[in-house]
Formats: sequence, structure tokens, C-alpha cells
Amino acid sequence: MTDKAKRFPLTLASVVDQKSKADHSKRSVATPQTATKNAAWDSSRPAPAAPVSKPMARPAQTASRVERSGSMVSDGVRKAMVDRVARQGVKDAKVLAAMEAVPRHMFMEPGLSSQAYIDASLPIGHHQTISQPYIVARMIEIMRDNQQGGVLNRVLEIGTGCGYQAAVLSLVAKEVYSIERIKPLHELARSNLRPLRIANIRLHYGDGMLGLPQVAPFDGIILAAAGLEVPQALLDQLTIGGRLVAPVGSRHQVLQLIQRTSKFDWTSTTLEDCHFVPLRAGTV
Repeated sequence: MTDKAKRFPLTLASVVDQKSKADHSKRSVATPQTATKNAAWDSSRPAPAAPVSKPMARPAQTASRVERSGSMVSDGVRKAMVDRVARQGVKDAKVLAAMEAVPRHMFMEPGLSSQAYIDASLPIGHHQTISQPYIVARMIEIMRDNQQGGVLNRVLEIGTGCGYQAAVLSLVAKEVYSIERIKPLHELARSNLRPLRIANIRLHYGDGMLGLPQVAPFDGIILAAAGLEVPQALLDQLTIGGRLVAPVGSRHQVLQLIQRTSKFDWTSTTLEDCHFVPLRAGTV
């Protein structure tokens, strides 16, 4: 990606220990899971629970963050993840390049970092998960497949979680706004993103079901949690021609694309099965 250096002034080599990278390159990558298989795997776990702020500061990297990043591996393991996502059907070259650029292991707890590049959702605390790589890439690809040739000036993410998807979005959109309703996760995402020094992400603590009307409209909106329906407040914050991608449903969830066609009209398309944590109102 031509603007990789601009968006990530710290190269991966500067935040990942070289020796640990060489050691981990000998490990094998776990067998990929499709969204449907991952849903079955995830169903045995307990049911999860689910403002304009200033731009993020760029403080010095902490020793604990260096230690966490040092537990992971070579760029080759991440490239293998991206190759697998491509084989699963994601074709957007810009999305695949963004997935390859973002170090997913830096958004994981140390005990799970060795699993960072398998195609599975993994726990991040507070009954929430980091979405599987395939579904992250798929949702962003769908959002980019618009009438503006993939141009996304401003996008909104509902459910920041650990910050991983926001980092990927930052490489395909000019401005990324992301809302998290769980305060400790909002702080975790902020901590995870600092070492990458990404200038075009704005993190917000608040109720994602309300969106961010003060900075709307958005060319794209992505929901990282499933509701029985998409809140009307979010539909109203789409630009005309904008795309919203969201999981919808309770026990059986499907990925849904909603496009705004005029001031008072939207179209909806059901795409594929998926599995996400529930969308909830309010803050905690």
C-alpha cells in the first residue's frame, strides 16, 4: 500500500522483537475456521453483555506494550493469514493490504498472541471478542464496494473492542470514528493503538446505538455487534449512497448490507451467516 508509511510511521520491525519473530516463524498456523464453524465454536461460551473527543495523543511506547508485541512473530505468519482470507473469497486488494499491514497480535493479551493469526474470534475481556480476520475483511470489502469507487471519506464503527478493526479501517478511509460502550475496552483500544501512531482515528466512549450525529453523515458504517434490527439513528447518519454493514439476528445471525438510496429510502440485502456478540444500548 502506497500510504502505509504515512499511516504507520512506526514500522513493524521497530515494535516487534527480531529474535522472537524468527523463533515464532517455525510455528504452524491453525486450520482456518469459516464464519459458520466459528459460530459453533463460540456458542459454548457465556452470552456477552455489548460525544466528539479530541484526537488521540501520541505518547511514548510503554515497556509493557513492547513486551507484549515482542511475543509474536514474523510478517510471514500475517501474510499467510491474509492469503487464507483471500482464498475464502475476499478480493479487494486495498483491504487485503490493510489486513497485512496491521499487527493483529498487538491487540491480543499475551496468552493469546500465539493464536492471533488463526481465523477465529478470540476473547478480549468483558465478554467481548476480537472478530475473526475473514469477517473483518469481508465487512470492510462490502462497505467499500460503493458507487464512489471505494472512496470512504468518513466511516463509523460501532463497537471499538480492542481497536483492531479501527486500525484496519484507518488504511482504507480518510477519517475513522469508533464508539465503544464499555469504558475499560475504550481505554484498552486507546492503549493498543498508541504505539501505531495512527492520526485519522477518533475514539469515543458512548452508546453506539445513537451513532455520532454531530459528525455525520458517514460514507460507511460497520457494526461489530448484532441486534434484532439496525437502529434507525444509524440509518439516518448514512450519506445518500452510503453503505452500512451489520450482523442482524439473535440465535441465527446474518450479515446484512443496507444502502441509502435517497433521503427517506434504504435497501437491504442479506449476505451470509455470521456470529457476533449482542448489540446493547447504554454505557458501562
